[in-house]
Order: sequence, then C-alpha cells, then structure tokens
Amino acid sequence: MNKITLNQEAPMYRSRTENRSCKLAGLWLSRILFSCLTLMLLHGALSAQEIQRTQPIWWFGADAGANLNFYGGTTRVLNSTTAAPRIFQNGFGAGPFLGFLTEYRPNSTWGGMLQLNYDDRGGSFYDVTNQNTGGKMTLSTSLRYISIEPSIRYAPFQDGWYAFAGPRVAFNWAPNLGTNPLRDERTFTYTDQGTSGSKAEWSDLKAQVWSIQFGVGYDFELLSKNDKNQIQLSPFISFQPAWGDGPRSVESWDVATVRAGAAIKFGSGSVIPQAKPAPVAEVVERDVQFSLRAPKAVPIKRRVRESFPLRNYVFFDEGSSVIPDRYVALTKDQAATFQEGQLQEVRPLNTTGRSLRQMTVYYNILNIVGDRLKRNGGTSIYLSGASGGGQNLGKARAESIKNYLVNVFGIDPSRITAEGRDKPMIPSVVPGGTRELALLGAEDRRVDIESTSPEMMIQVGGARHYMLKPVEIVAVVEDPMDSQVLFHVAGASEVLASWSLEIADDQGRVQRFGPFRKDNANVSGNAILGDRMEGQYRVVMLGETKGGKFVTKEAPLHLIRRVDAPKESVRYSILFDFDRSQTVESYDAFLTNTIAPLIPENGMVIIHGHTDIVGDEEYNDSLSNRRAQDAQAILQTAITNSGKHGITFETFGMGESVQYAPFDNYFPEERFYNRTVIIDIVPD
Repeated sequence: MNKITLNQEAPMYRSRTENRSCKLAGLWLSRILFSCLTLMLLHGALSAQEIQRTQPIWWFGADAGANLNFYGGTTRVLNSTTAAPRIFQNGFGAGPFLGFLTEYRPNSTWGGMLQLNYDDRGGSFYDVTNQNTGGKMTLSTSLRYISIEPSIRYAPFQDGWYAFAGPRVAFNWAPNLGTNPLRDERTFTYTDQGTSGSKAEWSDLKAQVWSIQFGVGYDFELLSKNDKNQIQLSPFISFQPAWGDGPRSVESWDVATVRAGAAIKFGSGSVIPQAKPAPVAEVVERDVQFSLRAPKAVPIKRRVRESFPLRNYVFFDEGSSVIPDRYVALTKDQAATFQEGQLQEVRPLNTTGRSLRQMTVYYNILNIVGDRLKRNGGTSIYLSGASGGGQNLGKARAESIKNYLVNVFGIDPSRITAEGRDKPMIPSVVPGGTRELALLGAEDRRVDIESTSPEMMIQVGGARHYMLKPVEIVAVVEDPMDSQVLFHVAGASEVLASWSLEIADDQGRVQRFGPFRKDNANVSGNAILGDRMEGQYRVVMLGETKGGKFVTKEAPLHLIRRVDAPKESVRYSILFDFDRSQTVESYDAFLTNTIAPLIPENGMVIIHGHTDIVGDEEYNDSLSNRRAQDAQAILQTAITNSGKHGITFETFGMGESVQYAPFDNYFPEERFYNRTVIIDIVPD
C-alpha cells in the first residue's frame, strides 16, 4: 500500500460540504412532501362517499421508488492497496428500490407490514483537491442490498393516512460483472488528477447491516366502492437514519436514506349489498333481527355514587399463612388516623373495563374492619380460616389477621375469635366436582369474617348470605354506562358464527367493531363520535352463519354529545358465591326495599349480569342473563306497586365475556366479584 500522509480537512471545506448536503436533502424532502400533500387533498375531495364494502385483512403487492442516500462520516483507506491522500467527507447519491410487500390489517387502526426490497444505496462523495498535485480526486461507490423490513402499521384517522416503523436488516446484493470477480455492490470507483477511474473492491465491508426505518403513507382507493376486489395506490415517504447503518466495520462512513415511492396493493373483502340481498341471505336474515338503542344524548362523564358490596373474605396463597402483599397493610401511625370514609373518593376514576377503584377499596378490607371495630367498642368478630392442608393452617391464617388487627389497630384480643377449618362455610369445591379444581381450590384458601353486630355486617340475600356492610364510593366516571350504544342481534348466538359492525359517518369514514358472538354488544358513543359533537351514521351488521354464509342488516344511528353536566347516577351490585342454588329471589327484599325506591320516574335502569370464567361458557351466558332478567322482574313489580311511570330498562347478561367483565379473573377475589348483577340507576 502506498504510504500517504493524511492531511487534515480545512474547516471551511467541511462547512461547505455539510451545508450542501443539508440543502440538497431539504430540497428533495420539500418536493416530495408537497407532491404527496397535493395528491392526498385531491383524493379527499373526490372520495367523500359511503363505503359499500368491508376492508380486507390481508393485502399483497409491490413497491418501487427512489432512495436518496446521504453519506456522512469520512473514509480514506479504501482497501489494502488503495488510500487517498485526503479524506472523503459526506456525499450524496440516488438509486432505485423495488420489491414485494404484504400487509396485515386485523382492524382499521393497527396492523403489520413486511417488505422485501432490492435496495440501492450507491452515491458519490464530494470531490476533494489533492494538495500535493492540485488535481481533483473523486470517489463513487455501489452499495446494493436485499433488505427485509418488518413494520408496525398505525392508521389513527381512518381516512387513508397511516404511519409505520420497524427494524431493517440488509444483505449485500451480489451479481457478477461478467468475468470480473468483483461484485458490484462491494465496489468503488476512485480517480485522482483526472486519470481514468479504477474500479476496486472495498475492504472490511459488512455482509449485513441492521438499522431502523419509519415513515408515513396514504392509501388511495382505485376501484369502485361496490367492488369486492380492492386495489390501493399508496405513495409513501420514509426515513432510515444512519444509526447502525455504517457499510464498513472500519472508519466512520455511514448512510442515511430518505426513501420516496409508491406501493400497489391488492386485497379482497366482502360487498355490502345495497339493493335486494342474494336469495341465500334472505333465508338467513329471517332468523336474525338487528336493532340498536342509542342514548338520547351521549355524556362524556358522569358522577356515580356506588354502594360497593364488601366481600367478607380474605384469600391466601397456597401453603402460606402470610397475608398476601396485595392487601393494604398500614403502620400503627397510619392506622391511628385511618377512617373508612377516606376510601370514598379513590383513584383511578375508571369503571370501563376492569375496575381498579373498587379493588382498591376491597384490598383495604382489614383496615375497614379495624376502623369499624375501633369506632364501635361493643362489636366483636369471628374469623374462620380454611385450608385443604388441615385445620392448623386454617387457624394460622385466621390468627395472622387477628394479630394485624390487635397489633396495628389496637383491638382487644378478646373481641376477636379465630378458628381453623378444612373447608370454608360456603365452599367452592363441592363433593364430586372434577372441573377446574385449581381455580376453585384457590377460592377455598381463605378466612371468612363473620359478626353478629349490625355495625359490621348486613344480610343481603337468604339466610346464610351475610356480607360486610357496603362502602360508598363516589367517582366522576369517564364514558359512563349510559353513553353506550347497545346493538342487539336476536338469534345471533344460535344462527351466527360471528358478527361485526361497520359504522360509516356522512363523510364516508368507516369505523369497525367486532367480531361479536353473542346477541348483544356495547360500543361507546364517545368512541363513535370521536371529536364531533353530533353525527349521523349508517350502521351495517355483517354476520357469518355457522354454515359459512353471509347476512347483512342496516340501521341508521344519530348521536349527539351532551354538553351540560348530567345528574348523579347510583350503582348497586348483588354478588353470588359459587353456589348454583343461590338465586336472585334470595335478594328480593334487598331489591324491593333498598334499590327500587331510588328509581325515579322517567329514569333508566341498566342491569348487566356477569359470571367468572369457571364452568361452561354457554351455561355462564344463560346464568348471567337469567339473573339479570330476574332482577328486572323483581324491580318492575316493586315499581308497579309504587305507581311510578316512564321507567325504561336495559337488561342483558354478559356471561364470562372478558371484554365486558367488571374485573379480571386472575385472583379468586376478582372471580367472586365477577359473579354479579350490576344495577345502574340513571335519573335522566
């Protein structure tokens, strides 16, 4: 190798080349963004019409365009025999890319992309002057890869815009140059003092490079809205930064690329019939009926006053008598100032999905009991600890709770009786039972808290069904129950394998929900409205029968957002043990004397039945629906006897549905709270 001294680049030259690179990148980016914006605005003006088809889940196609490659860093030693007198710094080049792609869009917002591309990263470094000879030196290079680019796709606006991001791994592209053993993607062309360029191979070139890429695009529909087969033209622009994208394992040369191109995508969906349905669909449609119930006005939030039933059970880990960490334990100083009323306003304020605020109250059960014992000196409690491992472990569990109340809250030990049992008084594992014993066995590892003092306990249903007095919780709830739009497909669970919803607004934007497999489904009115105050919608129910045939139904939907502050609603819950003999009728007095008087004239009562995940799903659906309907029947009888009028009910069972379950099903206490009928009283 020639022994050549490396001369330091002049600061003025570095500044000039860097400015040139930035200006060129800015010019290209501005042109590309302006062109994309023009096309998207034009498309928006032409496509404001109703969607008449479903969107495919899978798309396949091809993409092509240009890579704008911006070289950073420096290079001088090109291989073992060639080194330039001065460093080459920064540069630019443009090359094509083309390839194949596939997209997975399970819903209208989130999805995935995979691109397999021929990827040209070639370019030229900016010319430098040989200070020894005064001649100009040039250096250009070919970089060609096969790149694999998986991405996450995010389309938040449902109007064609989407963003994507993910990793990139690239492998050298390697065709032979005739009889020349040099592979084109590894070569450079170097000239000095105007001599003809010599092509040679880089040394220390990486066989593969890893980096990242992210960008935005827009999907243009090319076919009729009534066409089942769908084609989209998708211009996009992406940026692939130089992080990790250095072509060589030596020196500091790196490549950042702005990619601009377009993809053509093909997919196949289902046509939504607009006229007379096909004969086979007519036969199926007679078996199902589609309807919806929309709120008069959709509240954004509502103040809810909830009488939260307090389970008198504390659950333990297998083989342990230590109170689990999920139960809140106080210090003596904290217990001295603790009052049950502190739990009335708790966070997070959320009752959609699994409710954290109710479990926050439940996990303070020992502190609530301690506060009640401290405030009511004449009361006493009985702790019954159960364990399949024997009475001694059961008693140890009861003693651990007793010790906490005595040592932390200062309760006289004589007021607390602790004993051990093999099984709790109302066990979940019954003789002869063989199914899901692990879940049910966890429910029997517990301590029951009993008392004869009315300051501690309340009878809510039947002779054996006592619970700790409820705790009142007040919360401002986002997206309350009466903001939901109820969709009902009568006969869906018998006739349909699944059904889904496509809700199109008056500008042609479509939202999709589902799939559902039961007769009823709730969708938030606020989610449908988005940032709008009012909207007129066309709802299409798309069902597939268990025989593989399709059925569609349509209905109009009008929503208006409520701007005034709604009145406070009231919520009650009735709970069930894992005991099929316990029925809603055992709560007759509680429903008639406590809940019914709170229902105002012209009010709404929302009754939802739920179960846990133990047992057969079909049975749980039937059980939750029967309990909800029985609760409505008792309340309707009490309302009729009181002479009230104008009261409407929304009543159905949700079974063990994870989507609508009030709580998770991981811990036994969560499963106990999911065995419930929840009653919301909405005054307006």
